[in-house]
Amino acid sequence: MKRVAYIVESSLGNYILGQMIVPQIEEDRHSVEVKGMFFIDNNVYLLMKGNPLAERLAKLNKEKGIYLQACDQCVYMRNLEGALIDEAKIGCFPDFYKAIINEVDFIITI
Repeated sequence: MKRVAYIVESSLGNYILGQMIVPQIEEDRHSVEVKGMFFIDNNVYLLMKGNPLAERLAKLNKEKGIYLQACDQCVYMRNLEGALIDEAKIGCFPDFYKAIINEVDFIITI
């Protein structure tokens, strides 16, 4: 099975993850193994405590080991440090690559 990581960049990130990708992962029908997700721009809000999608992602982190990371500059510009789920790391692209690059076959931007 191929292994992927997602960079969540699109303004449709909430819809794409919440209505398509996350349900498929939860139901074991995504057809690839997801090793990580990197959230940039306004998509960092998807990782906020209390957000239902964030809670689902936290559960996937615990159950399937999916690495979750928010862009550090995006978080700091929005004053969100401390507001994200505990499972989400804060860092930049090199941090994300270091965490997942040897674990994936593809990195996909959505």
